[in-house]
Amino acid sequence: MKIVTSAQMRQLDRRTIEEGGIPGHELMDRAGRGVADVTRYFADLAGMNTPSAILIAGRGNNGGDAFAAARHLKDLGFDVMVWIAGAESQITGDALKHLGNVHADGITVEEFPSREDWDENTAHPASADFLIDGLLGTGSHGAPRGPVAWAIQYLNSAANDAFVISIDIPSGINADTGIAEGDAVNADVTVTMGLPKTGLVAGAAQEFVGTVEVTDIGIPPAYVEAIKPATDVEMIYSTELRRLLPRRARGSHKGTYGNLLVIGGARGYAGAAGLACRAASRSGVGLTTALVPGSILPVVASASLETMVHAGPETETGSLAAAAIDPWLPRLATFDALLVGPGLTPHPDSQALVRTLIEHCPVPMVLDADALNVLADNPKLIRKARSTVIITPHPGELGRLLGRDAASIQADRIGAARAAAALTGALVILKGAGTVVTTREGSAFINMTGNPGMARGGSGDILAGLLSGLLAQGIAPLDAARAAVFLHGRSGDMAAWRASQSGMVAGDIISEIPYAFRELVLR
Repeated sequence: MKIVTSAQMRQLDRRTIEEGGIPGHELMDRAGRGVADVTRYFADLAGMNTPSAILIAGRGNNGGDAFAAARHLKDLGFDVMVWIAGAESQITGDALKHLGNVHADGITVEEFPSREDWDENTAHPASADFLIDGLLGTGSHGAPRGPVAWAIQYLNSAANDAFVISIDIPSGINADTGIAEGDAVNADVTVTMGLPKTGLVAGAAQEFVGTVEVTDIGIPPAYVEAIKPATDVEMIYSTELRRLLPRRARGSHKGTYGNLLVIGGARGYAGAAGLACRAASRSGVGLTTALVPGSILPVVASASLETMVHAGPETETGSLAAAAIDPWLPRLATFDALLVGPGLTPHPDSQALVRTLIEHCPVPMVLDADALNVLADNPKLIRKARSTVIITPHPGELGRLLGRDAASIQADRIGAARAAAALTGALVILKGAGTVVTTREGSAFINMTGNPGMARGGSGDILAGLLSGLLAQGIAPLDAARAAVFLHGRSGDMAAWRASQSGMVAGDIISEIPYAFRELVLR
């Protein structure tokens, strides 16, 4: 999805109003409806039957979006209140029209213009399931001041007891740079209008924006097409992915949907291979086969009943011996994709096994975890692969491949991913907040689903299994990568909303994958 500056978005809004004939108050209503729909979606995930929301509005168009959202939330069964950071007399234009509609709907509106008002709110916070930030929009610059700054401080102090959803951009964040120029809202979700803004995907904004949802407000596609992208990076989003997964034919069979081989696991690391196989089985792939050390075969087989698990000889430490791959070499062409690495360990035999696969594997291959670590001394070896290779490092693993520390990778995630793609010739998925997908040609994409609850052992194995399963179905490598990171993050978000970020485990992500698919495919 194209990423734009705040000025470009204003240009699109203005053109839609002046040339498209859609009044500004109608665009505002659509924005409010989008915010309400997203809030209802997450409330349903969290199991809230009669949710409540306080919408905290500024005096500009962002506040107008909040007023519009209040009415739609009420229609969706929410108990709703509106707080104004200032006085009603300061509201003008389209926002005033929607404030009038709020009053007409009987929604309580309260004014809080003074510091004492917000100190009192902080000392005695109101109870609500959601706090919706409609204070400042994309046109705001500089540090927030006065009632808006105090309202932001209240939002952040009350966030331990309520979910925070920001409208268009978290208040206090520069929409173009992502920099917090003073107090800034720390949101769980940002619902942005029309197209994502450059600031939302900037590294500086990652701690503030949460999951980014894009709501369609009816900007004509021709107008969007005419706008030059503000950056050479695109945001991965469901609307761009739906065409990638075709409807399944009624006469199809398991062979239609590919055959995946997973190679990995070791004594003490059986779970990694098991999670990867389980995730692959949820990808839609027809057949999944695993090659693991003989001592852990029962564990992996019981973890993923759908997987055909085979035992290979092992080293003295319980990892796969280099010779384990030898009888499989003539069979590699019968598979549609390989996944190598989950639980493999950095044993010298692992390095020999990976090198053999790079030399002989004729089908697309995903290298994950220790399959990357064992190549840290010669990452250019990946260039010799006979088919497409996708690598899935976290910042530490990518740092080892590039001879840098993790901090330098995090300082320029997109640049580091591009450097790795150029070095190895592989398609690169750099995991972490704002997962990056890059190709050796330089194309770059960023994913804004996912949450800190996914920062636990096993999450990466799940991504690798899901990705490999998509790849085995014949989906183009870049498309498979984009779909996998989106679905992985969305599944993690669904798990967190149902179970909490603290209480979720990696396996909860797998349980949500089939429901996340519904965002991309109906059947």
